[in-house]
Amino acid sequence: MNLLTDQMFSVLPNEGRLSLAEVFAALARGEVMGFSALRPHQRPAWHMFLVQLAVLALWRSALDAPPTDAKRWVAALRQLTPSHEDDAPWTLVVGDERKPAFLQPPVPNQPLKWTAVRTPDALDMLITARNHDLKQQIAAKARAEDWIFALVSLQTMEGYGGGSGRLNGIARMKSGYYSRPLLGLAPACAGDTSIDPSAWWARDVYALLATRGKGADNIVGSPGDHALLWCLDWPEKDDLDPAALDPLFIEVCRRVRLEASGGVIAARRGMSKSQRIAAKVHKGNLGDPWAPVSNAGECFALGRNGELDYSRLADLLFSGAWTVPFLAHKGANDKGDMLIVAEAFARGDRKGFQTGGFKSRIVPAPAHAMEWFKSFESSSDAARLAQAQIEEIDAVNGALRYAAGLAAADGRGSNAVDAFRNPRSLSDRNRRRAFYRFADPASKRFSRAADRAFFPSLWRRLDAATAGNALRLETKKDFLSGLKGAAERALEDTLPSIPCPTVYRTRAAIRARRAFVWKLRNNGDVRDLFVEESADGT
Repeated sequence: MNLLTDQMFSVLPNEGRLSLAEVFAALARGEVMGFSALRPHQRPAWHMFLVQLAVLALWRSALDAPPTDAKRWVAALRQLTPSHEDDAPWTLVVGDERKPAFLQPPVPNQPLKWTAVRTPDALDMLITARNHDLKQQIAAKARAEDWIFALVSLQTMEGYGGGSGRLNGIARMKSGYYSRPLLGLAPACAGDTSIDPSAWWARDVYALLATRGKGADNIVGSPGDHALLWCLDWPEKDDLDPAALDPLFIEVCRRVRLEASGGVIAARRGMSKSQRIAAKVHKGNLGDPWAPVSNAGECFALGRNGELDYSRLADLLFSGAWTVPFLAHKGANDKGDMLIVAEAFARGDRKGFQTGGFKSRIVPAPAHAMEWFKSFESSSDAARLAQAQIEEIDAVNGALRYAAGLAAADGRGSNAVDAFRNPRSLSDRNRRRAFYRFADPASKRFSRAADRAFFPSLWRRLDAATAGNALRLETKKDFLSGLKGAAERALEDTLPSIPCPTVYRTRAAIRARRAFVWKLRNNGDVRDLFVEESADGT
């Protein structure tokens, strides 16, 4: 099962089966539209792996463009492993454990504790809090490609997995309790808002090749240093120094060996006493071209309850609190409409080392908006308008929550919070929580609508930023009007489900609607919605 020559990958659109070298050639020709066996949460790991491996191979072979024939890719990939004429590093199952196998480092000559793994989804990094989120250990009839995708996901994305188990994580994350993020730009399919995998791969490969070896790759390491870490021996407590690694190194964080018996593949997972790379002090800041880095020098981490919503993306892209990753900047060859791609696992506490699930957000960015992605550091207008929209959403949401809470309090006037149900039995804090908890369904509906409207409105308001006050005010009012309509619909949809005595229900609904409008009229962030003209259309 040699990845370079054996056809293992089911490739869309024709479900043809290709070798890894043929996959690279097809990507270079723009013919790959997806991988039918690739699970959604494996996409970021697989994309980053294919890009890193391609750049490493092209640079080692002194090629300035990806070749379109598989034979040249076979030769380029073998240049990365010249001491292994038997292609062991590219073979999925290698019987001699003293040799590397694909993403499987050699086994050291010392006793190790191993655990049997019978299915690729049990080997994969995805750990969910509940088995019904994503069924586990169901891939009993897995093919070779299922094991390959699971290996890539595990070895390049996995975090810490337990103290006594000594299951350590990768270096490219803030800490072992988090995950490796991806934030970048991708070309959109023609007439669609879905990702074109071939164009995305080619765009990132060309961008990284253009800057390789020019000081923009990494804070540590140099091109040409150790790159395929599964080819290196891994004695216990022999941690690698990041300064001795290629900036685009492909790591392996776990001891794994695959075996085959009767045509059925299974795996063994071993323990290690320390991380493969001694990079804890870097907190994930190793120059990953897809990873945002905070001003404090820490890699972005999506917490266990985190979401990639409008406020999170606006913070990463425009707040100035983060260094936007290299591949999220507009490149010289980026033409036409693009997509902002943000993907990560929500993870961040020690509770069973479970994730909050895989989070993916794809935001269309029209061609005219790409000018704002050339240099985020100078995008003061984008930062100002993004923050203004966040405050406007908060203002409308606050009015909505108060209105829904008022309905739950039977519509009892301006002191509804204080008068809300059983005041003597509740503290002030718990009374407020009880008042507003009935607003949560409406608030969530509204937030989803606001999330969908945020970026389309931001692009329009950025275009109007250099125009006159009238156009700036018009685009602002369009956004506010949309928010108001979404909040009103959410309120109307929620009112029937809010518990309220029948005798008070009509009064409660009328007063809730009035309170909603009154709150908006008296909030400076959204007052422009109720005036015909303004001297300041900010």
